Amino acid sequence: MIRNIQNRLKALMSACVLSTIMTAGWSQSLIWLGTGDGSASYAYAVSADGRIAVGRIYAYGYSWGMRDYSYRWSAYGSGGHRLIQNDLESVALGVSADGTTVVGWARDGAHRPRAYRWTERGGLEDLGTLGGAESRALAVSADGRVVVGWSLNTQFQARAFRWENGVMQDLGALDGFYTEALAVSADGRVVVGRAGNVYGTRAFRWENGVMQDLNLPSNRSEALGVSADGSVVVGVYTDTRGMHRAFRWTAAEGMQDLGSLRSSGDYVDSAAYGVSAYGHVVVGTSLGYAVRWTAAGIENLNTSYAHLLYEARLEAAYAVSPDGRYIVGYGARGPRWNKQAYLLDTGCVVHNGDVDMNRCVDDADLLAVLFAVGSQGGRVDVNCDRFVDDADLLVVLLNFGSGCNTDR
Repeated sequence: MIRNIQNRLKALMSACVLSTIMTAGWSQSLIWLGTGDGSASYAYAVSADGRIAVGRIYAYGYSWGMRDYSYRWSAYGSGGHRLIQNDLESVALGVSADGTTVVGWARDGAHRPRAYRWTERGGLEDLGTLGGAESRALAVSADGRVVVGWSLNTQFQARAFRWENGVMQDLGALDGFYTEALAVSADGRVVVGRAGNVYGTRAFRWENGVMQDLNLPSNRSEALGVSADGSVVVGVYTDTRGMHRAFRWTAAEGMQDLGSLRSSGDYVDSAAYGVSAYGHVVVGTSLGYAVRWTAAGIENLNTSYAHLLYEARLEAAYAVSPDGRYIVGYGARGPRWNKQAYLLDTGCVVHNGDVDMNRCVDDADLLAVLFAVGSQGGRVDVNCDRFVDDADLLVVLLNFGSGCNTDR
């Protein structure tokens, strides 16, 4: 029955195309997140809906002078605030999909860096260590339950860890001195990072107790981001000339060099920091500019969103929301060109009706759009016309069963 409905709706869908093209970019905006009481700020992670960003501010502390402090910005409404209300150094590096859980590291009373997990309900939680004195949390799963980072063990070695339900798991090493977990998949199953020894560092991917060397063509590489299902890994490696190069890796295709804003010459520099849920959007930096990679290639965000910039430039993009819409990082603003965190809303993202982003257009997506009819915005606005209505339902029905591997 669904297929019959799909065939009848194809003609109607063509009428929606022009409206979609005309309205898809209506909500583009750039928000400078401010520096609180400091002189500089940096945003490292963003919630799925783009309402929460986390990072650090660089400010004066009475006991230690200029220091970093964990910061959580609410982009719409309440501004931002320090997560840890004391004078000790801290940095926020990861946030859950709903923005209620933040992870990072903070110095304790003995000034030792310790991994933390902060929630709106419970406040700050010290995650402990693997036996040593120090630990740092760098990323968190979509639901906030799994935290990854690195910790010193009893032999004073740095080891990548995966923390869940109060237990910190040592992920092991790749025949080297240390490992660091730098990113985690949405469900917490896949962890990526870097492993080091006397010969350099190697990007790794860990799953089900097995740490895999990505075997990049370099003795200096690190995995900095991973897609929702863990299949796409992004990061940076150093080529034979000593230049940093952004990469995208999958098990089926191996490594893809993502390129730089400059394709040749003595200085071709780039690094990939974040990736969308499906792996279709990668963000990072190249030659001092924030960039985005898609199927069309590399793109300078300063060029694409020049209409949003005034006496300012975007210098690095550290993270992107699962749907590829929201990007955070830091830039520089005049007249003194101070470093400041930003949140870029690239506009509504037209999609095929997979509202919950599980790669399958099914009953859950249909119900989500149906119950949202009459509302505005969000991923349920499938065709990005500012209003959830019959046109969005048509898109879902037309693509019903897509990606689900079932006979409907």
